[in-house]
Amino acid sequence: MFRLLLRSMSSLFLFSVLFSVAGFLVEGSVHEYKGEKFVGRGNALVVHGGSEGIYLSRPSSNLSDKAANGDAFIRFEKFTFRRPMDVHNFTSGLVHAIIFEVEDRELIGGSAYGGQRAICCTPDLAKLDACTQGEIIHRPSTTNPGFPYVLTDSFNHDKDVATLPSRSIEITKTGMYNLYFVICDPNLKDVVVEEGKTIWKNPSGYLPGRMAPLMNFYAFMSIAFVILGIFWFSQYARFWKEVFPLQNCITLVITLGMLEMALWYFDYAEFNETGIRPTGTTVWAVTFGTVKRTVARLVILIVSMGYGVVRPTLGGLTSKVLMLGGTFFLTSEVLELVENVGAVSDFSGKAILFLVLPVALLDAFFILWVFKSLSATLNKLQARRMMVKLDIYRKFTNALAVAVVVSVGWICYELYFKSHDVYNEHWQNAWVIPAFWQFLSFSLLCVICVLWAPSQNSMRYSYSDDINDEFDKDESSLRLIKPASFPTKDGLHASDPRPVSPSNGATDGDTGEEKTA
Repeated sequence: MFRLLLRSMSSLFLFSVLFSVAGFLVEGSVHEYKGEKFVGRGNALVVHGGSEGIYLSRPSSNLSDKAANGDAFIRFEKFTFRRPMDVHNFTSGLVHAIIFEVEDRELIGGSAYGGQRAICCTPDLAKLDACTQGEIIHRPSTTNPGFPYVLTDSFNHDKDVATLPSRSIEITKTGMYNLYFVICDPNLKDVVVEEGKTIWKNPSGYLPGRMAPLMNFYAFMSIAFVILGIFWFSQYARFWKEVFPLQNCITLVITLGMLEMALWYFDYAEFNETGIRPTGTTVWAVTFGTVKRTVARLVILIVSMGYGVVRPTLGGLTSKVLMLGGTFFLTSEVLELVENVGAVSDFSGKAILFLVLPVALLDAFFILWVFKSLSATLNKLQARRMMVKLDIYRKFTNALAVAVVVSVGWICYELYFKSHDVYNEHWQNAWVIPAFWQFLSFSLLCVICVLWAPSQNSMRYSYSDDINDEFDKDESSLRLIKPASFPTKDGLHASDPRPVSPSNGATDGDTGEEKTA
């Protein structure tokens, strides 16, 4: 089973290797725009330029590190907008870039006499001297001076290109900042963002604010996996002669976990230093994580089936187990790549529904199969009175039950959190959601490591077909053992055949006569 698992995982691994080799440059806090088209929103044409959580600027003594020098800003570089040649002689419309903190969203737009809310100034509002027609309606923030911040450029009558000036906007208040490019002239509906770049920076580096705490979390998890690895591998080395196949599977999960945590940390560290997310590292981190989750689920499933403990093989179930594992790997890999590779803005997970559903359904199927198998294994252990193994499996079942209950509770909290945080106002706490799942899986792995740690008595927990096994005697085997024979008064054993008495009524005296004859 262990060898089949390795072969199947190596073939699936090729999928991610090919993806990595054919990788592409993905921008993170350095947002690049090429050929972006404006779309209608109300009475305006807009392009969403990005959303990130940014902490306020603070003094730093680490002046040698340009990324972590305490500055926080949004910088515009080399922005050009192009319009079709057939409209450049008709208008000199304006192009705006507006930056606002999410708490100030109500300061953008307005309406006359309680009518429909508009982003651009309407003739009715212009008559009320509330704004200038053709420009964005916005009011200054009372809590964040200088915001909303608006940059403006216009097309000259004889030009088809407008250029936005390069500029850095310092962030003086912690918040979720949004950038939109807005055109209020409907004649410019075919304008595109030909090229441009914005750089978003936090005081500690270029990581988006929602992701920044995860770098420290993955550093902590890397250390935790190292400590677990030291414990497990030291036991493995001491009692390697007593190791059975299940413990090899656990060793694989621990190794994959160590690699995954290290890769995620290096991925975030490089992202924080350069502002550009390293696609290759991200793909490998995603892949190792997906392989680890797949192998971990398969290990839990085969343990629940009693593999290596009450049965030597899975028999005809092997192909079904590997097929389920392969399907889970592919669906999870695609989902994780979509969510992590190419992610620019600091929006929390809005993954495509048809990618999320297969993973959720496969997880539910895993859980049902695991508990159904556990029930059968517990009944078998109890029927055979294998008390040592039964005790371990009961502890394992309790740990799984607690993990499932906690998972369901956390899913409910996650749904509540996301449904009440439409605008990502609680972005500073969003990192806890993915971190919790990592911590929960690590805790369950620790429980498994404690229950099945290599020791001098490891083989007592493994499968054995010896009916005289000292620890796990099968009740049915006891009935097959030949009863011991005990000598009787005449010196014969109870199981030995007795001589037949002569039919002529001879007595013991005849025998005596024979002896004296």
